[in-house]
Amino acid sequence: MTGVSRRLIVVAFALLLASCAGVGQNPHYDPAKPHHTADGFRNLDPDARIGGGFWRWQWTRRLNGLPKPPDAAHRDWRAAPDLALLHGPTGNPSVTWIGHATLLVRLGGLNVLTDPHFSERASPVGFAGPKRHLPPGLTLAQLPEIHAVVISHSHYDHLDVDSVRQLHQRSGGTLHFFVPLGLKPWFTELGIDSVTELDWWDHAEYRGVRFTLTPAQHWSARSLFDRNRTLWGGWAISAPDLRFFFVGDTGYSPDFAEIGRRLGPFDLAALPIGAYAPRWFMRAQHVDPAEAVRIHRDIGAHQSLGVHWGAFEMADEALDEPPRALAAARREAGVAASDFFVLRVGETRHLASRAFIAADSDR
Repeated sequence: MTGVSRRLIVVAFALLLASCAGVGQNPHYDPAKPHHTADGFRNLDPDARIGGGFWRWQWTRRLNGLPKPPDAAHRDWRAAPDLALLHGPTGNPSVTWIGHATLLVRLGGLNVLTDPHFSERASPVGFAGPKRHLPPGLTLAQLPEIHAVVISHSHYDHLDVDSVRQLHQRSGGTLHFFVPLGLKPWFTELGIDSVTELDWWDHAEYRGVRFTLTPAQHWSARSLFDRNRTLWGGWAISAPDLRFFFVGDTGYSPDFAEIGRRLGPFDLAALPIGAYAPRWFMRAQHVDPAEAVRIHRDIGAHQSLGVHWGAFEMADEALDEPPRALAAARREAGVAASDFFVLRVGETRHLASRAFIAADSDR
């Protein structure tokens, strides 16, 4: 492939990600809900306008030679997965970072995946677009039986068609997907019917575990013509042994204080800490580590795990910068390292059950 061809592919991909708003009727439109529009969805903050300045950002990052490459040690940011644990009984809650925004969370007797992505690229094509710098911590073949998957939004680094298709086939159709409004037809086209589609603050029960879609400040698109046609959000998952919160992508907003009031506190939150530079462009759509610490406090998280970093170059910071920035933000806010931590790719962290946390908080 020639250099010109490669540049054309990159430009086409950039247009895909920076596409203008699509047209068409929103079948879920409810004029009483402020995040609904006649042709899609929007953020609650009217100042959270996302999308302007894309080409300015691309030009300045090229001029400045960004992002800088990570240290060589970044290639070793991996841990051998504990397959015996992950394939054992699901009685004790735990979290395993598979990479980027993909987590295996064991709670309430379920194995739950967040935004499963096991492919080499976060892209609509296999030969262009952001390429994975660290392989997933687990392969699809190494996964235990997965009972449920939550999807935060439609972007290619969070909704990967090959991963979804293989997970569905591997389960024999028993795997259940929880998605924001508007995404169910995408799954139907793949022949996947075990899908629950929710609006913000709606919930569904599945095998004794409650899944609630929460607001987030972001956007959605998978083509030139569907910007914000499907909803985005976070997931509050409540089981007898663990309350867990996950948000794939978000800018900082008052939504999180409201989530804390309605659904918190949480035993564990998985919060994005990467893809935040430059702030003038990313602020409305991606938090930085200092804002992630604010969310940690807003929602009343007992512990938080930093995700959405290290795998794909999607912003101007180096791939290995977010953990260092998180450490500085923790120190500034007086948050202990044990309260907001990062894991190596493939690493598992055992989590205290709710009974233990309740007893400990009463001391």
